[in-house]
Formats: sequence, C-alpha cells, structure tokens
Amino acid sequence: MAGFSTLRVLGSPTLAHVDLDVLETYRFADGGGFPESYRTFVRDFGWGRLFGLWLVYPPVLAGYADGWQARSRILTEHLHEAYRDGQDEEYDWMIAPDGDWSLVDSLRVFAFSENGDVLLWDTAVRDERGEFPVYCSQKMNSLRLLGPSLDAAAPVLRAEAMSGESDFDFEPLSAQRLS
Repeated sequence: MAGFSTLRVLGSPTLAHVDLDVLETYRFADGGGFPESYRTFVRDFGWGRLFGLWLVYPPVLAGYADGWQARSRILTEHLHEAYRDGQDEEYDWMIAPDGDWSLVDSLRVFAFSENGDVLLWDTAVRDERGEFPVYCSQKMNSLRLLGPSLDAAAPVLRAEAMSGESDFDFEPLSAQRLS
C-alpha cells in the first residue's frame, strides 16, 4: 500500500487546518521526525476516519481540536498511566501478545479508534527508512505489533475494521475549532 495510493476517499481531504510546518519539523527524542508513511498519509488525507473506525491525528494549526499536539499527548499520558498501574499489579496480559514492560515508556499514541483502541509507535526503534513499528492496543490492555510502518499496518487495519461492504476507505471529517 505504498503511499496509500489504493485508498478510496469519500469526497475531498480536509487539509486547511493541518499544520504542515509541524508535520515537517517536529522531532522525537531520537532527533528524527515523523515517519514518512505518516507524513504521506497526513499530506494526502488530512483529518478523517480511516476504514470506518480510525482517527489518525494530524498536527493542526492553533485553535483547532483533534490534533497531534494535544490528543496524542493526552492519550499517551493516559496509556502510560494505565500501563504503569498494570505493571504494578503484575497484569502481564496487558503487554501480550507482542510487547514487554520495557517497551511502554517509548510508546506514543498517534491514532484512536471509535471503539477505544489506540495505534502506537515505538519511538525508541526506527528502521533504515526512519519508520517506527506500529502497535495496536485494544482499550489500552494489549500490545500487538501490526507492522513496521503505518502503510504496512494499513492492510491489517482494513481487514479488521471493515467488512468489505463500504465503497470507501477514508472519510474526511470537518475540522473543529476549539471553543
């Protein structure tokens, strides 16, 4: 699914509120920027619902909601708190099937599903292309590796989220201003 060129879009992408400067200049602790698969996705599609379920948070301009800057940070904080509590209680099932407790601190939420699941990057590991591995955590109670990048994880997300009955893969959503 290189470049997400096979995604069928319902209407026109919502990009006017996307902060393309942040998309290109943001840096993680390792000094690298957003993975190219994510940057391509955001540039091509902006804000919307992927496979009828997933909300991938783009960086947004000041005054807009549902952006990388706030939603990712808040959800990541919640995830880290939930996993710290789980580790304290020795709930090892929370890191199954593909994680371990040492992974948790480097996880960063970048997408949320309408059923409470999250997509995560392991920001401590980049491949030779600069991509982060993508994990899914169902209701912040599991860690399952979906693939080495967002575009590699997309076919898995498509198969799991859609019954194949939809005529589109991505539904652009209206940008919401903060109150």
